[in-house]
Amino acid sequence: MKVLGIDIGASGVKGAIVDTETGTLLSERLRLETPAKSTPGAVAKTVKELTGLLRWKDGVIGVGFPAIVKRGTALSAANIDKSWIGASITDELSRSTNCPVIALNDADAAGIAAMEFGGGKGEDGVVMFLTIGSGIGSALFYDGELVPNTELGHLHFAGMVAEHYASNNARKKFDLSWEEWGTRFNNYLKHIDRLFTPDLVLLGGGVSKKYEKYEQYFNVKMNVRPAELKNDAGIIGAAFYAQKKMQRRKFK
Repeated sequence: MKVLGIDIGASGVKGAIVDTETGTLLSERLRLETPAKSTPGAVAKTVKELTGLLRWKDGVIGVGFPAIVKRGTALSAANIDKSWIGASITDELSRSTNCPVIALNDADAAGIAAMEFGGGKGEDGVVMFLTIGSGIGSALFYDGELVPNTELGHLHFAGMVAEHYASNNARKKFDLSWEEWGTRFNNYLKHIDRLFTPDLVLLGGGVSKKYEKYEQYFNVKMNVRPAELKNDAGIIGAAFYAQKKMQRRKFK
């Protein structure tokens, strides 16, 4: 089945048409800048533009969104304008695109892609997916089932919010070497291990492409490895989740 997947982030709104059976992209992956003032109206306008560029009409759109998402509504606003809190993501984006929209937390979307088509496929037990970018997103799975909206980048750690300590933005802000940043992220992983004792941790986001630069600074006992789908994961997972949700509604 073809579904348009969109991944809304702090700096970019990315999208592509996805084959939800195979997890492959059926179109070019396009990216537009996230509006500087990322209000509901401004983001909806950007999503409409992206949808038009991909010539998507009528079909369902899956959206990964940087917030706690319940029943299509944003209950927080991580790296996006605070006016989204309490707003219906599905209503805002459905109105702008004239398409049905299914929304979920952006890290949950990327994690779903990893579990269905990437390094988490077939893995049982506790699997933690961490996406490292402007912040730190998290998706938690037990025997393949998602526990939504964990938002573990917002844990208080080392006297600050964890993502302010160990995200890629923190690496750039504090001008950290890979050794310094890898040591920080290792400390964060130790905290995650104490809280959840994962059987596997998958690292996604742009920094996962440079895993060889910092893996030597990890000494945690749990199994840690880079996720395979990298920056396409949020798009693929959002599309897959939307297709499954629409199927479920059809059979109710």
